Amino acid sequence: MSKLEAKIHLLDASGQTVGRLSTKIVSLLRGKQKAHFDPAVLDNDRVKVVNAAKLKFTGRKLVQKDYRHHTMFPGGLKRTPMKKVFDTDPAEVIRHAITGMLPKNKQRREILKRLLIEK
Repeated sequence: MSKLEAKIHLLDASGQTVGRLSTKIVSLLRGKQKAHFDPAVLDNDRVKVVNAAKLKFTGRKLVQKDYRHHTMFPGGLKRTPMKKVFDTDPAEVIRHAITGMLPKNKQRREILKRLLIEK
């Protein structure tokens, strides 16, 4: 197979919801819009997201949603409200949504390297 040209896709996040924007980004990063799509082959395209701080949230997600992780110690469930994460780093909210939509294998880390999110 010949060397594929790498494209840089520029997406504006202002006024878009997190889920709709994330599905567009994942589709572009994996190359699903191309005729030669193969799940086992990584695409060279990169995605740059601007205005991450101007995202729109539907309903009461910003107030009610929590990000959870466990420390693997008894009683070690840690919760961080989405509002706190969004206030400190809006890019992390998008990155978390995209990470959950990518395949859970070795390609995930390589795909995320091709993502650039700006506030």
